[in-house]
Amino acid sequence: MDDITRAKYLPTALKTIGIFFIFGIYPMMLLSWPPGWGQIPPYQEFQLIILARYAVLGVFLILATRNFTANLGLIWFTIWLNLISATTMLLMTIDNRTGEANWVGNIFVQYLIAGVIWYLTPRRVKLLQQPGSDGK
Repeated sequence: MDDITRAKYLPTALKTIGIFFIFGIYPMMLLSWPPGWGQIPPYQEFQLIILARYAVLGVFLILATRNFTANLGLIWFTIWLNLISATTMLLMTIDNRTGEANWVGNIFVQYLIAGVIWYLTPRRVKLLQQPGSDGK
C-alpha cells in the first residue's frame, strides 16, 4: 500500500480507535468480558486511571484526524504505548507470578491497534504535505 492510500485510511482508523478508547474500554473492562480486560480481583482505582487514560487518548486521536501529519508524535506515542503495555502484560502473563492470565484479550487488542496504526501511518510524510497532493 502506498503512502497516499495509507493517508486516506489513517483518519478513519484513528477515529474508530479513538471512539473505542472513549466508549469501548469501560464495557470491555467491566461489563462484557471482565476476565479479559478487568483486574481480578477488581482494583477500582486502577481501572478508573486506565479508563481516564484511554478516554483522553481517544479524544486526542479523534482531534489528530484533522491534520495527522502535524500529530505524528501522538500517533507514534499511541503505537508505542500499546506495544509496551501489551508486551509488559504478555511477559507478566507468561511469568504468571501475578496471576494475570486474564489479560490475554487486552494483549491481543493492544497489539492489533498498534499494528493497524503503524501500517496505516505514511512513511514519507513530506510527500503528503506538498501542495496539490491527494493525501490531505
